[in-house]
Amino acid sequence: MTASGSRVLTGYLRGTTPPSVLEGREWIVGNGIGGYASGTISGVITRRFHGLLIAALRNPLGRTMMLNQLTEWIVLPDGRELQLGGAGTAALAEFRLELGLPVWHFEVEGVRLEKRVFLPARQNTVVVSYRLESGPAGLGLHLRPAIHIRPHEGSVATAPPSYTVSLTADRFELTDGTAYPALRMFVRGSRTSFVFEPTEQRPVEYAVEAARGYDSRGVLWSRGRFDVTLEPGATASFVASVEDWDILLGLDPEELATCERDRRLGLLGRDSNSGESAVIDSLVLGADQFVISPVGRTVDAARARARGDSLRTIIAGYHWFTDWGRDTMISLEGLCLLTGRHREARWILRTFAGYVRDGLVPNMFPEGSHEGLYHTADATLWFFHALERYLAYTADMPFLRELIPLLEDILRRHIAGTRFGIHVDPADGLLSQGEDGYALTWMDAKCGDWVVTPRRGKPVEINALWYNALVVTANWLRALERGGDAAALDARARQVRESFNARFWNEEGGYLHDVIDGPDGKTDSALRPNQLIAISLSHPVLDHARWRSVLDVVERTLLTPVGLRSLAPGSPGYYANYHGDLRTRDSAYHQGTVWSWLIGPYVDALLRADPTSRDKARASLRGLAEHAMKGCLGQIAEVFDAEPPFEPRGCIAQAWGTAEWLRALDRVSETPRAPAIDRHDR
Repeated sequence: MTASGSRVLTGYLRGTTPPSVLEGREWIVGNGIGGYASGTISGVITRRFHGLLIAALRNPLGRTMMLNQLTEWIVLPDGRELQLGGAGTAALAEFRLELGLPVWHFEVEGVRLEKRVFLPARQNTVVVSYRLESGPAGLGLHLRPAIHIRPHEGSVATAPPSYTVSLTADRFELTDGTAYPALRMFVRGSRTSFVFEPTEQRPVEYAVEAARGYDSRGVLWSRGRFDVTLEPGATASFVASVEDWDILLGLDPEELATCERDRRLGLLGRDSNSGESAVIDSLVLGADQFVISPVGRTVDAARARARGDSLRTIIAGYHWFTDWGRDTMISLEGLCLLTGRHREARWILRTFAGYVRDGLVPNMFPEGSHEGLYHTADATLWFFHALERYLAYTADMPFLRELIPLLEDILRRHIAGTRFGIHVDPADGLLSQGEDGYALTWMDAKCGDWVVTPRRGKPVEINALWYNALVVTANWLRALERGGDAAALDARARQVRESFNARFWNEEGGYLHDVIDGPDGKTDSALRPNQLIAISLSHPVLDHARWRSVLDVVERTLLTPVGLRSLAPGSPGYYANYHGDLRTRDSAYHQGTVWSWLIGPYVDALLRADPTSRDKARASLRGLAEHAMKGCLGQIAEVFDAEPPFEPRGCIAQAWGTAEWLRALDRVSETPRAPAIDRHDR
């Protein structure tokens, strides 16, 4: 992949960027099936998730760390050896993202060497290429793999076993004697060889894991090195994979690089505004990392193929999230519909429709599991919203006819009552939820038996979503010429609206209660961003006269440059920072911590209340755009500290953060591509 004609995110110059910053800046590349490669710009490993090949394997294995690191050094003609990456090296001259892929330039002793990393689509393979741009003929390059095969979330403190290795011609294969597949490695280039060396158990300190309260000291195993001779202008490629040898040897690394480059250019080609900004390009390409074909659920994939589909889902965040129902439905428009991936959006909706049980969309799929977990009260309601947006883009009436029986069944089960205490209160028509030991809304932090924000009762955003689901389903039934059934839902929606406005409005504060009818009939008046959902959805349940008051309160207390706080400062239990061990972080997760995805509902609510406020809405997006240039490059983090300097925390790349930024940016543009949300937009 060459720089010609490609889009580049701003580079980092080693001479002006402190080493500590280079160790704090990260990159990630996905393979479209859930696997990835990730690391720091400097090459120093700071997380247990940092590695060159985290393979997505069939269940029950799940995502697996197969190759942790390559130690790289060059040998000058006078015999001196100089390390390229890692701590303490001054060889790094520049780093950049090109078409969303990491590129390093090393300059030392008259040598200029370019390094690139990419993962071919739909393969558990990584290609690391090296091109000698200038330097002496016959330059020696040594590559020493370091390995600890384990679940990608597995403990780093467990020492790797003595792996069994074999070498045939230029092919190196490693196994650990368990269910994990063989790791296969080779180098394509002129004059390459593998040199066996004494087994090395090199200690590693995972600094970020230590700060997060996890095992942080481990070792990496190595048995030798690949030697390469480089000539000026020539490229050599290191390939590591769990695919079969006949596939690996039948594909040329440079051909694979061209295929990946063309694929990425095609993604940008779908976006008519792709040339507007390097940040937009990077986030469009970043969005691609989340849309995957899950390789683990083989039976489900076979079922999808039988009906002419392909199994698709959305990874909620890297490194540790799997696919979550709520995150998928919120992200669908920004990741798929806005970027022209309409067919994949339908596949995702049909995938989750197939998992509905007792009227519920699954909350999430645990790593390596075939079965979903259903402890959520809102993922199913977001499904209605996602389907509505899909239909606005596609007018796919045959798909609606296919799903309408399921949608009606979901509503019936919610009205009658389903799992986890989810049911409609016949007295006011509002949706109630809650069961001991569970947090069923998006504010779902739970540490052991401690549910941090249970929100049992009738949460504000759950009932805004419930109202929206009733209205859109009634509209669909009318479109299908079922006016009588639609009228029944209309009546129910009117009851919800009347009850909502009578019971959720906090007259004294000028905003909405967060939860009513909690345990012992209590009302929770905590000032949270959830109330924006009552304005932002296609059919807002909150009376128009109260929109401005809610927005004023939210802007005054919750709005930050990188999203909205999850709780107002000064509230009981408010946390200014999100850090420390798991219990400390869970305490702060929804108690002040800023969430990037909430910028989408805020922009929707702002523009609905005042369609002339585009400049103000656009300004609210700048902070996240700046973060995408200096956090995990080309990505938006899950959460941020609640107070300046608003340091990024949590997952380095979050699907709904990226999706909602892209969607909000489109909404504030002069010529939005998305169909209008409702009559207030017209």
